[in-house]
Amino acid sequence: MKKFLFTLISSLFLFASFANASNNQIVQAYKKHKSDVQVKGSGKVIKILRDDTKGSKHQRFILRISKKVTVLVAHNIDLAKRVRNLRVGDTVKFYGEYEWNRKGGVIHWTHHDPRNRHAHGWLKHNGKTYK
Repeated sequence: MKKFLFTLISSLFLFASFANASNNQIVQAYKKHKSDVQVKGSGKVIKILRDDTKGSKHQRFILRISKKVTVLVAHNIDLAKRVRNLRVGDTVKFYGEYEWNRKGGVIHWTHHDPRNRHAHGWLKHNGKTYK
């Protein structure tokens, strides 16, 4: 039993360290006002916004990725399936492109690129991958 608990705690620590290291790349990009940065990370949903329906449709929500930084996720639902049953407090993992703004930034390109000119992105929520 002690061995199991040690393994479980160690695994959680490693996962948390990975998430923090990944999110650190975004925090640094925010501090340096960098954009066009391909990033992988995770965050907690703090707000779900209405879809952006101007041009390509985007599902939008805000993730907290650190104590001080939040990002808007703009997920193109013309190219990828909508993240279903998304709730405030849920954890979402992502791979996409970071764009700086004064509010924290935007993560987009969280879907496949049908023209294969950009890195294919994704979102993961409750064990399901959306790309």
